[in-house]
Amino acid sequence: MNATSYRRIAVLDIGKTNAKIVVLDSETGAEIAVLKRPNIALKTGLYPHYDVEALWSFALDALKSLAREPGFDAISITTHGASAALLARDGALAMPVIDYEHEYPQEVRDAYTRLRPSFDETFSPHLAMGLNVGAQLHYQKTTFPEEFAEVATILTYAQYWTARLTGVAANELTSLGCHTDLWNPREGHYSSLVDRLAIRDLMAPIRSAFDALGPVLPDIAAELGLAAPVPVYCGIHDSNASLLPHLVHREAPFAVVSTGTWVINFGVGGDLDHLDPKRDALANVDAYGRAVPSSRFMGGREFEILLAEIGPVDEKAAQAAIGPVIDKGMMLLANIASGSGPFPGKTSRWIGAEEANREERSAAACLYLALMTDACLGLIGAKGPVIVEGPFALNGTYLKLLAALTGREVMALPGSTGTSQGAALLTGIRPVSGAETHVPPADIPGLTSYRTRWYAAME
Repeated sequence: MNATSYRRIAVLDIGKTNAKIVVLDSETGAEIAVLKRPNIALKTGLYPHYDVEALWSFALDALKSLAREPGFDAISITTHGASAALLARDGALAMPVIDYEHEYPQEVRDAYTRLRPSFDETFSPHLAMGLNVGAQLHYQKTTFPEEFAEVATILTYAQYWTARLTGVAANELTSLGCHTDLWNPREGHYSSLVDRLAIRDLMAPIRSAFDALGPVLPDIAAELGLAAPVPVYCGIHDSNASLLPHLVHREAPFAVVSTGTWVINFGVGGDLDHLDPKRDALANVDAYGRAVPSSRFMGGREFEILLAEIGPVDEKAAQAAIGPVIDKGMMLLANIASGSGPFPGKTSRWIGAEEANREERSAAACLYLALMTDACLGLIGAKGPVIVEGPFALNGTYLKLLAALTGREVMALPGSTGTSQGAALLTGIRPVSGAETHVPPADIPGLTSYRTRWYAAME
């Protein structure tokens, strides 16, 4: 079966918060089946790490079920970034896959700071915790030298799952290029850090995200009950999976706001010359190997925290509260989730919220998220329309505020996330245009002044 005849694609989509397997119809792009589970980090062992065996069991059970109904012809994979898998000679994990939110001792961090290349080489900012994969590898190698001595192969995270399904080890550019410190995006090769860490010989061969690395291994295919060989594609970093459909459909310049645990912003058609690494601006690498100016903050995690604090609010009531919130000067300041984003070192606080009701707090939270996104788009010089995909595409208050703040049309793509659709495109199926909600920029009285006061309050 060639790629153009695939009727259904199964996508293994492992996000930081949840893992799921989606089956997409290649003709309509519709998600016709979805199974999911939480992605939980374990606190035992050498360091906090992902429960990959629980994820593997989930993946096998889900694929077995979905093979029966509705069935699938190919498998593609997408995962969160900032993770690498370290394999022993027998192909098993030599060390657990570290949770990127684990913070290292100060002396380890200081040593890594002296080791890492400059931003001008990698366009990867110095991030907290293990958000630079290079920092993870340095920590694992220097803190656990005996265990690291058993490492034979290093894989980026999406490709670890491909390797488990096919037995073929690979690395891939979107995962190498997402703030790892390991990649030089201008030159298109590994950075000097790979040799400083003495791991070049351990890095698996680089393959294109669009490559089929092999069929599902025979014993796994038998377990899943697959009636015919099923190809497994190399895989892609989740934010770049969200970006891929737009690269296929649209002419630059435009911006994509990919929302999930993270809000990742891409300035397609921009350049790398004005990025500020101190404010979490960086270059990502797209599925075609091209550098894309990017910025981010942990907006999905922050909104999750805010929803738990505020409680459910009717959408219309929240939108109606925008005016009163602006008039009262009620504000939420950065950062709820520390360690990333355009305003480093700031600690979140409410202003003027003592007497606020639930609707006003919800409106102020959406104002905060829209202001943070607007700031991120400004950092990458984003131009053209703004496409919002993922959970925030369903938040009408946020979309209205973002359009007003940027002064540009916002296009919302509803659905669970765009990651699964983007990953499915790796198999060579033709892209399908989904329904879009267009939100034109509207004049919201007092919003410009409110933005000025919001910035001033954080200084």
